[in-house]
Amino acid sequence: MLNSKIPAGPIEKKWTDYKGHVKLVNPANKRKIEIIIVGTGLAGASAAASLGELGYNVKAFCFQDSPRRAHSIAAQGGINASKNYQNDGDSIFRLFYDTIKGGDYRSREGNVHRLAEVSGNIIDQCVAQGVPFAREYGGLLSNRSFGGTQVQRTFYAAGQTGQQLLIGAYQALERQVALGNVTMYSRHEMLDLVMIDGKARGIIVRNLVNGTLERHFGHSVLLCSGGYGNVFYLSTNAMGCNVTAAWKAHKKGAYFGNPCFTQIHPTCIPVSGEYQSKLTLMSESLRNDGRIWVPKKKNDDRKATEIPEEERDYYLERKYPAFGNLVPRDVASRAAKERCDAGYGVGTSKQAVYLDYADAIVRYGKIECHKHGIKNPNPGQIRGYGVEVVKEKYGNLFDMYQKITGENPYEVPMRIYPAVHYTMGGLWVDYELMTTIPGLYCLGEANFSDHGANRLGASALMQGLADGYFVIPYTMGNYLADEIRTPSVPTDHSAFVEAEKSVADRISQLKNINGKQTVESFHKRLGKIMWDKCGMARNAAGLQEAIKEIRELKKEFWNDLKIPGEIGDMNPELDKAGRVADFIELGELMCIDALNRNESCGGHFREESQTEDGEAKRDDANFSFVSAWEFKGEGNWELHKEELVFEIAKPSQRSYK
Repeated sequence: MLNSKIPAGPIEKKWTDYKGHVKLVNPANKRKIEIIIVGTGLAGASAAASLGELGYNVKAFCFQDSPRRAHSIAAQGGINASKNYQNDGDSIFRLFYDTIKGGDYRSREGNVHRLAEVSGNIIDQCVAQGVPFAREYGGLLSNRSFGGTQVQRTFYAAGQTGQQLLIGAYQALERQVALGNVTMYSRHEMLDLVMIDGKARGIIVRNLVNGTLERHFGHSVLLCSGGYGNVFYLSTNAMGCNVTAAWKAHKKGAYFGNPCFTQIHPTCIPVSGEYQSKLTLMSESLRNDGRIWVPKKKNDDRKATEIPEEERDYYLERKYPAFGNLVPRDVASRAAKERCDAGYGVGTSKQAVYLDYADAIVRYGKIECHKHGIKNPNPGQIRGYGVEVVKEKYGNLFDMYQKITGENPYEVPMRIYPAVHYTMGGLWVDYELMTTIPGLYCLGEANFSDHGANRLGASALMQGLADGYFVIPYTMGNYLADEIRTPSVPTDHSAFVEAEKSVADRISQLKNINGKQTVESFHKRLGKIMWDKCGMARNAAGLQEAIKEIRELKKEFWNDLKIPGEIGDMNPELDKAGRVADFIELGELMCIDALNRNESCGGHFREESQTEDGEAKRDDANFSFVSAWEFKGEGNWELHKEELVFEIAKPSQRSYK
């Protein structure tokens, strides 16, 4: 039986009581403890900085050439926190409730309430680090709205919030590096977890510059390696994002939680051709002021500016009047797909909808004209001032769109369509963020926690920094307090030798296939299977076909893969091959999980389970649990269930109407 270790007592006191009774490690003993952190995005960098500050000896690993290249840098729109600066009714409880509801009642109340509690501390921490959040005229921090809420709680730095937050965490990390508390290993990729007496005691990494394998000991290991959206090939993730670190831990005994819960982001630049290798996200913050619409006439080939107002269908405002364009991502994505499938799509592919800023420009322009004392402004003045306001709020996003598409979004509506963005699934962790392997922790997007079946926009940055700055420094001490008498294990220990040999053998096996097909071609084929049959909509027949096709693809991969170059050199194709091999195995598990969960919830939409008007239809009686899968051998997994108990946020039919 899975033990989530949720503390007893009222939900608003659980975290406070936990911190008051948790075991501690004294400063002298912290200096004897070695901690390994894999991944240096927001979760990893903040954890490394915090644990280094506490006095632990930290080794931090990333496969990029610098922690500043972590995919966290790509986050655009903002970070949630329940500060209630707008005085619009926000509170810790409302953030907690919105997150539980937004995740379609498939996340733990205890974890989510803790996240809401510490959210305000994150903003204070980041302001102290110098993160340049947007501010109102009087100097107070500004907020905007994101999907799934009716309040303004999203703090932002134009359209580059992730970059600014990562720089803040990176500065804190580099300070600890300079002090000698953290040792940084860039261009190193974790390829296996080392277990000794049933506990995580180290990792095997490959130096990506010279190809050598290295052994590293740690009293505990933290995985902060991000999400696995690239299993779909086309996604908004950075090209290097992968599942390998988490997957190696999974194959050593860490359960994988809710692997089929994938978030499709509604606001992405549409696919434009077969040559593409990734997709570009346009921040959800654009839905804060933009209006989404399609023509009322099917297959309408007119330009957007030629379609009069009365012939436009603002379908989100029509279907969901209470939330309008700010419905959660899963709802907005399915609505866009439904309109395009019905023949109302726009653009050459007809797989797009419009995101229009014309009304926002006029609205802001009129406000600015009033500020400047212009009582009867002409349209040119209104537009001029309005464009300036939009540029200040979203300028870099508009510039990015224009560079990619060649269209000026200040003059014509953007074209957007849903794409794979975030993965709510990940390694199963308890309240302390420990996996089912003692001493192995998992933070940020790499774990399954907090978001349930759908993540609300601006909550990824919140969770990553909450885990790193404010949760793991407490919870890890509870484990390490019993490890202070454990000496450092020499890396010539048989467990390290065996793990390194296993990694070396697998690398040799990959290199020596000597087939004819490239890694990229296999990845692309896997992505098509996953998108077509385990993407925005799934059904039993399609998932069964996908499982069969993935198994055949795996067999072909291990018999006909071609990898140029040598093992002992820098070899990006070899690195990629290992990651794609793991993606193929993960893809099979994702389809198995999706087939097993015979309900619709959040980003998991089973066509057999929907309401009369096409909304997701949960089955709380049979599926109110976390799916935690245990690896039992190649192509074989055992399902364990963590029952979800709702004492505060009672499950109800999710409605944004």
